[in-house]
Amino acid sequence: MERVVERVDALIPAQPKALRVCAYARVSTGKDAMLHSLSAQVSYYSKMIQSHNGWMYCGVYSDEAVTGTKRERAGFQHMIEECRQGNIDLVITKSISRFARNTVTLLQTVRELKNLGVDVFFEEQHIHTMSADGELMMTILASYAQEESLSASENQKWRVRKAFENGEIINLRFLFGYDITPDGIQVNEKDAAIVREIFERFNGGESMSSICRDLDARGHKGVLGGTWCAERMRNTLSNEKYLGNALLQKRYRNNHIEKKLLPNRGELPMYYAEGTHEPIIDQATFDKAQERLRMLAQQAASRKKPTRSVFSGLIHCGLCGNTYKRVTYRKKHYWNCTTFQTKGKSECAAKRIPEETLEVLTCEVLGAVSFDPNMVRSKITAIRAEKSNMVVFCMDDGSEIVKRWTDRSRAESWTPEMKEKARQRALQARRKKK
Repeated sequence: MERVVERVDALIPAQPKALRVCAYARVSTGKDAMLHSLSAQVSYYSKMIQSHNGWMYCGVYSDEAVTGTKRERAGFQHMIEECRQGNIDLVITKSISRFARNTVTLLQTVRELKNLGVDVFFEEQHIHTMSADGELMMTILASYAQEESLSASENQKWRVRKAFENGEIINLRFLFGYDITPDGIQVNEKDAAIVREIFERFNGGESMSSICRDLDARGHKGVLGGTWCAERMRNTLSNEKYLGNALLQKRYRNNHIEKKLLPNRGELPMYYAEGTHEPIIDQATFDKAQERLRMLAQQAASRKKPTRSVFSGLIHCGLCGNTYKRVTYRKKHYWNCTTFQTKGKSECAAKRIPEETLEVLTCEVLGAVSFDPNMVRSKITAIRAEKSNMVVFCMDDGSEIVKRWTDRSRAESWTPEMKEKARQRALQARRKKK
């Protein structure tokens, strides 16, 4: 009798896979009441997801003091990245307006998540984006949410502009030399002394860069703790608020979706309110500073614009990380670290490199007989200036070539014209002795 053997496989029932669920919460202002609301939302969703059978808790992502029309939401972007990594199956949020008020952004995000197999559930509207009619309903409701955002934005604009018409300073949070509190704007005597010093030194003929370096060296920080620079110094010297007056509506938001802050160049009326707070400087001091600022602006406008070199933006400092800038000294071109140029040797001790030396080193690296600017960008991706006269060339194939240059002697650095002038000075000195 023939033996019959059959294979019998054990039927192991498939284990149900837990649905990986997270939630998203957002409040649009940083007020205490709103932050309490955000905390309550986080607690609510955490408890709801963890107590649901068949769900795996993947966290609650949140953003505070950020509007739904902006894309730069750290919590939101983190959640989307987790979805892209395949770590989330379902996102729960309170409503469409909490998720996004920009219809285009909302639809793009939801469609991307849908393609990734991630469902989004809006509690308030009771919509699942993976359902057949989910996207249609969501589009209609998102349009309403965007119009609601526009209406709220227009109401806010009306309130702000009405306050400007009445000469009221609003939305001013920081100003060096003043303490701004709900009770008003008060002079901070310690910082006000620095403001008076800045005006006095500038009106006395000192450069803005020199004043900046001195203030940084003495440990005087800006209103938000940053270092001083020429732009910040110029803004301080041209700010009419140090007179106790205020020019209102200098800037405005372009629209309720992008919310870009733009300078007002005549698009909207501006209002000059006098005596809005206590002054730090007098009118004569301010006018003198404005006159010198105008003179410097005219000189800058008439100055010949520098030609862009093939090395521009290519050289970086190995000591501080800043870029190198082309400078001219005695009709010769050199490359200096921007930090060294603006803040001095105490901030960065990088040495300047003669452009002739840089061109010779580049020829050696490229194996060229003569310097060809067209070859530089095609072969070299970056140049790093290190200490001890070392220059590192980063090539397009990922390799690095290290070159070392030597300082030129004083005799080599002198041009024939310079030598002749020195000889004439020496002859004149001898004649005077006789």
